[in-house]
Amino acid sequence: MRDAFVTLVFLVATRLLAADHDIVIYGGTSAAVIAAVQAKKLGKSVIVVSPDRHLGGLSSGGLGFTDTGNKAVIGGLARDFYHRIYLHYQKPEAWRWQQRSEYGNQGQGTPAIDGENRTMWIFEPHAAERVFEDYVKEFGIEVVRDAWLDREKGVKVEDGRIVSITTLDGKSHAGKMFIDATYEGDLMAAAGVDYHVGREANAVYGEEHNGVQTGVLHHGHHFAAVKVPLSPYKVPGDPSSGVLPRISTADPGVKGEGDQRVQAYCFRACFTNDPANRIPFPKPDGYDASQYELLLRVLNAGWNQFFAKFDPIPNRKTDTNNHGPFSFDNIGYNYDYPEAGYERRREIIAEHRTYQQGLLWFVANDPRVPAKVRDELREWGLPKDEFTDNGNWSHQLYIREARRMVGKFVMTENELRKKKPTPESVGMGSYTIDSHNVQRYITPEGHVQNEGDIGVSTNGPYQIAYGSLVPKDGQAENLLVPVAMSASHIAYGSIRMEPVFMILGQSAASAAVLAIDGGLPVQKVPYAALRGRLLKDGQVLEYRGPNSARGVDPKSVAGIVVDDREAKLTGSWTGSVSAEAFLGDGYRHDGDARDGKSQARFEVKLPKPGKYRVALAAPPNGNRATNAPVEIHHGGGVRPLKLDLRSPAPGKGVHWTELGEFEFGATAAVVIGNAGTDGHVVIDGVRWMPVAE
Repeated sequence: MRDAFVTLVFLVATRLLAADHDIVIYGGTSAAVIAAVQAKKLGKSVIVVSPDRHLGGLSSGGLGFTDTGNKAVIGGLARDFYHRIYLHYQKPEAWRWQQRSEYGNQGQGTPAIDGENRTMWIFEPHAAERVFEDYVKEFGIEVVRDAWLDREKGVKVEDGRIVSITTLDGKSHAGKMFIDATYEGDLMAAAGVDYHVGREANAVYGEEHNGVQTGVLHHGHHFAAVKVPLSPYKVPGDPSSGVLPRISTADPGVKGEGDQRVQAYCFRACFTNDPANRIPFPKPDGYDASQYELLLRVLNAGWNQFFAKFDPIPNRKTDTNNHGPFSFDNIGYNYDYPEAGYERRREIIAEHRTYQQGLLWFVANDPRVPAKVRDELREWGLPKDEFTDNGNWSHQLYIREARRMVGKFVMTENELRKKKPTPESVGMGSYTIDSHNVQRYITPEGHVQNEGDIGVSTNGPYQIAYGSLVPKDGQAENLLVPVAMSASHIAYGSIRMEPVFMILGQSAASAAVLAIDGGLPVQKVPYAALRGRLLKDGQVLEYRGPNSARGVDPKSVAGIVVDDREAKLTGSWTGSVSAEAFLGDGYRHDGDARDGKSQARFEVKLPKPGKYRVALAAPPNGNRATNAPVEIHHGGGVRPLKLDLRSPAPGKGVHWTELGEFEFGATAAVVIGNAGTDGHVVIDGVRWMPVAE
């Protein structure tokens, strides 16, 4: 056995001597740049072979309203990136179109600018690209741009190891180690590594939220949010008239079963409402107003959340994301993207751009659009100083999911939700498990509906296994994959955040260096040595603090408190951590379903019978129900109430809505549902406070 291992090390070492570079990174994403920086910091030669001309992927392509989750688990070079963003915005000249004080400190639940830790999480696209280019210059990183892998015959593999890659221009790059940092996993696939496209059935990995999700209505990105059923037909209610554009007539599939569909893509578009920097939304070539007939029906039905995800970034700009039943996600038009050739991918990207720009032109100019919406959108336009070589439009389509490696270890929702342990942590994630819609279909009742949108809490940060970055034993012994990494569809819905890709890019480069130095396959890198390296470089591998800095320990609250995690739930409830404060690790909402199917029962055994003052914890917001049905089960029977969850209570912290004083016996219960409600029903906890006699 020992002789065989010595022979393996000798063969590997011999091949390494012939390489042009220690590490060849294919891709131009944030993970690619961070991996290159780490390799250089550890003394290795590296080249970034990028199919893109612009570095940073989506981080410089419009996603400036960073999806962070718990920022405490973002360490190493990822945190350094956000520190450099902070330093950029400390300069007065960075605030060209807006005063720093006017911007404030707007962020996703927590401040955008963390002065204590010198980080900033929200930024303009060009500011992010400048940071990535500064990394290249500072560390002397060799970058080849507009270099596209020859996916048919451009990956040379010998004895299970990649020897070199060749791009379409005929140039080859030999390396000791390779990192596939593309969203698509092109190098991984061309090297013959196992991978998956689409959703796995729940049965494959023993999950709850994978596969087809018919009947699940999370987040409000569905047609139940419109409050009235909408017809999918050109003449409402008349199937013989034909189906409106962008609605599938295919069978959506059986809940929980797998399919080959992937979640929708869009551009994270950057807009501005500063007249001095604003270009009116262009009318795209190939514009077809009929493509937006369904959106017109949504707007005319009174849906009023068109501007809900115009998230503010500095200098009077936005990171604009999909929101609602018909929005910027181009549902169903990306299924063949993961495996498509370059020409077909360019067609898909162009179709997405035409769709999204056409939607903007339609809403801003079509006289059938409600005047209030039309006039407000005309206040916005494309910024003159962003994406100046691409018609002021993002150069990066949001590839939320393409190929995913089936590696040595597969991350599933069971690891994210801590139902199973995660071996050999190389970084952490914390964002909600989040899949966007996958298809738009016709229900058996003859209504239009979306399917695939999922929001599930991870109940705090989770570890990511080293085995999810490397292929199975015997496959591509010198390849690491930090972006199209090994995870199920539903687990990837959380892992796929840009800070996590940076974290995994750094960890992949560290492992590559250890594999080179030890003459080892990446699958045999000793975890103890890798762990030591990562901790030394500031990576966060485990977390024992509060799941959120905004969470309040229920045990610290006076009275007898039952958190939402202890409630008996029926129907569909979605976890969230967006509020400024909440009990425990988060709270839940019903997705604004209004169908009477969701109910939460808070039960408690009281220390002694008597009179108690009862209150419900529920973070307020303008989209909450004003008539949430509540039942207080007390010693004298049941008291029904209708609660206004929309109006904020005075003060900060956990928001309590008083339900009244009641006599209770040994047990008590409060039940809240969503029958006939006019907004989101939100539950965070219930408190019983004894009343002194």
